[in-house]
Amino acid sequence: MGSVHSTTTAEVPRHSKEFRVRRFFNWFPLGLTYALLYMGRYNLTVSQTALGDLMPKDDFGAIFGVGAWVYALAFLINGPLTDKIGGKRAMLIGTLGACLANLGMGLYLQHVLAMPDPKSAPLKLVFMILYGINMYFQSYGAVAIVKVNASWFHVRERGWFSGIFGIMISTGLFLAFDINERIMQFAQAHGLPGVEATRWVFLGPAVLLATFFLLELLFLRDTPLEAGFQNFDTADASSGEDDTRPPVLQVLRKVLTNPIIITIALVEFCTGVLRNGVMHWFKIFAKEHIKAGTLEGWQYVNDNWGLILMVAGIIGGMTAGYVSDKFFQSRRAPAAGFLYGICFVAALLMIPFLQSGWGLGALVFLMSICVIGTHGLLSGTATMDFGGRKGAGTAVGIIDGFVYLGTGVQSLALGYITMRDWRFWPVFLAPFALIGFYLLTRIWYALPTRARAATTPKTATP
Repeated sequence: MGSVHSTTTAEVPRHSKEFRVRRFFNWFPLGLTYALLYMGRYNLTVSQTALGDLMPKDDFGAIFGVGAWVYALAFLINGPLTDKIGGKRAMLIGTLGACLANLGMGLYLQHVLAMPDPKSAPLKLVFMILYGINMYFQSYGAVAIVKVNASWFHVRERGWFSGIFGIMISTGLFLAFDINERIMQFAQAHGLPGVEATRWVFLGPAVLLATFFLLELLFLRDTPLEAGFQNFDTADASSGEDDTRPPVLQVLRKVLTNPIIITIALVEFCTGVLRNGVMHWFKIFAKEHIKAGTLEGWQYVNDNWGLILMVAGIIGGMTAGYVSDKFFQSRRAPAAGFLYGICFVAALLMIPFLQSGWGLGALVFLMSICVIGTHGLLSGTATMDFGGRKGAGTAVGIIDGFVYLGTGVQSLALGYITMRDWRFWPVFLAPFALIGFYLLTRIWYALPTRARAATTPKTATP
């Protein structure tokens, strides 16, 4: 069995080269699969801008809101279930389920667009059901990725992992917004007229998810031990415990009675409002300006929206993780709080710049850096720290569930608000940035027990 590392409790483990290579082949395909789940999740926004009157903004808000709340509530099943069955099985279930749901949406859309009167089809109802099914299976993704990596990364390495998590999310956003759009344009250029090509926004991700399902089946392992290496002490909330899986209710009770995890969940509710309140609605707002003939700034930012979000996510994820580990001894709240403060100021500045394509584009880019960086740090890293190896699935399920409760709130609220007056869009967002910042100040010095003990200087006994 391969050697893993040499370390003392307070140190970052010194892993062997063989271990680092095997760990790369564990998390890299896992990260790409997670990015493809995003591609098959946020393709709904691309379809809305293409379908126009077939999916008006309030219908889109309702469909996305239902999906978000299904995702949020699914943690009651999927978080504890993932802690029981392991991250690999959870990721395989999620990938296959999302693949089939996207296939269903693509085929149903093909059927609707072939009808003499597409508007007579119950598109909203059917998409609520299919997208809800999609989001149930999507909810396995974040839970699985954190569960797997909790066994492969020491607590002192997880700020770096936060950066990786941010890059995964960012790549997924690029795939969702830009590559899905390019797939649709390619289909239009090769024989599918206009709106009929929209089905490929769903069929394309389905094909890619099926491919990566097979790759994960071959490469993914839950723990170093399963890959032929020794397991090691990760210095998180499960530190010092053996590798047996505790009863589900015990894990759930431990996580739900942790005030730090509950506070992080409330912060991530605000993140869900802000992240999706910017990410989806800017593109819809830009499309309205373009259709009205106002192109300056709007056209460029809209055409490169996925790339812009990818760059924002990489900057946010890497910065948040580095700052947390380098300057705050792996405390997550100060780095996230700094980003939330910037986000609040940017949300207020959206009000005077609302009709400027370049000005608003710059502000939503800045807000995206902040919210994606925060999300990676809290959902991707703090969940491993405070949930530990054994409770990581349940912890991320709860916290990511709150992200999508917030997503559902903004989806329905902004679907209603933007049908009436876009000026209230930033007014709706700003208070959530302020609330998130305040909550982070309440856990400013929080560290998992074992890591805190490792960083506290020992006093000599007289």
